Amino acid sequence: MTRPKTSGAPDLNQMLMLRQQLGAQTTAEIRFDPATRAMYASEASNYRQPPIGVVIPRTIDDFETTVELCAKLGVAILPRGAGTSMCGQAVNAAICIDHSKYLHAIESIDAAAGHAIVQPGVICDQLKKAAAAHGLTFGPDPATHSRCTLGGMIGNNSCGAHSVMAGKTVENIERLDVLTATGARFWVGPTDAAAYAEHLAAGGERARIVKGLRELAERYADD
Repeated sequence: MTRPKTSGAPDLNQMLMLRQQLGAQTTAEIRFDPATRAMYASEASNYRQPPIGVVIPRTIDDFETTVELCAKLGVAILPRGAGTSMCGQAVNAAICIDHSKYLHAIESIDAAAGHAIVQPGVICDQLKKAAAAHGLTFGPDPATHSRCTLGGMIGNNSCGAHSVMAGKTVENIERLDVLTATGARFWVGPTDAAAYAEHLAAGGERARIVKGLRELAERYADD
């Protein structure tokens, strides 16, 4: 008899192959040592789960390549920001991808439109401070606003005391540059007929996801 392989848990050969490929194809920090795994085994909750390993991408390209390599080997991934989650969202038996160390650039602020383009590791207060220079702010302010990242806030749909006035994170997002678990990357947001046709024309995972979302919306619109 053979023991079925646990989904997302690579064997030793897979892990060695993944480490080698990550080292050869990315500029990321790659940490599979026991001390780092122990450090990333916890968050703000009481949960404890050591990751398979930790990857700290220096660039968005590193992030993409890491996801693609993990997808090819069938290894689970876990994006992580500041680890302030209180319900186990930031721990898992997976490759933990920490975007807080390097991917924290505010790429642009359009004060007239009230828009900012940020990387996932930008801290909430970092964006608030930059926006304040233009007489603006970012509304959601969870209790961990001095350290939580925008990527984590989007994942958790964070809110805070001022969400009654300014809305939750979801109400303050215009568009997202998404990277799927299979490595497909594309922008999503308000989708008129032209944007929908563009998604379908792109084909692949992008077309499948956007078409599926529209079908869900149409099916349950009345509800």
